[in-house]
Amino acid sequence: MSTRYRKADAKAYAREHMTGVWAANLTPFDPATLAMDEAGLRANLRHWIRELQLGGLFIAGKQGEFFSMSIPERKRMMDIAVEEAAAAGDRGGIGACGIVTSVSDTNLDVVLELSRHSQDIGADYVIVHSPVLHFGADTDETIFEYYRHLSEQLDIGIAMWNHPDCGYTMTPELCARIAELPNIVAIKYNGDAAQRRRLTELAGRHIHVSHPSEEEWLHNIVQLGWRLYLCSTPPFLLQTAVDRRINEYTQLAFAGELEEARRVRDSLQPARDAFRDSKPHGKPQAHAKYWQELLGQQGGPVRRPLLQLTDEEKAATREAFARSGLRLG
Repeated sequence: MSTRYRKADAKAYAREHMTGVWAANLTPFDPATLAMDEAGLRANLRHWIRELQLGGLFIAGKQGEFFSMSIPERKRMMDIAVEEAAAAGDRGGIGACGIVTSVSDTNLDVVLELSRHSQDIGADYVIVHSPVLHFGADTDETIFEYYRHLSEQLDIGIAMWNHPDCGYTMTPELCARIAELPNIVAIKYNGDAAQRRRLTELAGRHIHVSHPSEEEWLHNIVQLGWRLYLCSTPPFLLQTAVDRRINEYTQLAFAGELEEARRVRDSLQPARDAFRDSKPHGKPQAHAKYWQELLGQQGGPVRRPLLQLTDEEKAATREAFARSGLRLG
């Protein structure tokens, strides 16, 4: 298993190292065979880790289309991500790129198998979405017991993940109760603003609380004292090797230079608008992958059941990209 920390030290390790801007990967597939494009994945990882200098990567989640991948494919993606992060070392003194692997599944045995694999290969943490339950089984006791069992079975640090796809929103009180388990280190939480504030008040001393909205990230740093953006695709879709404004305003805010942080954050609005306005309904991954290609990254097709972009949608995305204001170098 990972030798970076003992189970009892997971919270302290994450408090120090699980910080800054983290991104959720997209998975490049070969256009002809739809096999995972390992060379393309490595090229993207190297760009995100070495050139964009992201704090960490969220591997094999919903953005990465884990739901259309086999267990061996998910493991292989995790292997590659850990290898690339290790090869980059401390990146000239800024620190290693963290890796949190998404081990979520409706089958608990698969969650445990992927989690143990993550431990064995040296991933930093795993993230597990709250269980998808049916017929009114989404009680607090059921959800607490799910995470308690995972905490008992695993030594690696665990991040909770609660989102609308699960069919319910965990209360801040339930999240805070789970946060007291020894190796629960963070939560990616999709509750509303009042729930996020309440959760931070209850559990912020134990775990990192985060939300996937980049537009709200600066507010969350300033108003809630957050130190972790966990995470979605903006860190590599709205940044380039010569235009790292999300990283820039994050570090400015951490340093207390709030006026300049707001100025830099606001300067990205044309890029946010262009990306959002060109995204066709129901095609988030396909659109994001095409935007990646416009940036010079490896995108490729999506797998079924997702739909590809039409030629008209690609043309609209190219037009939007041209007015985004992103600097390509």
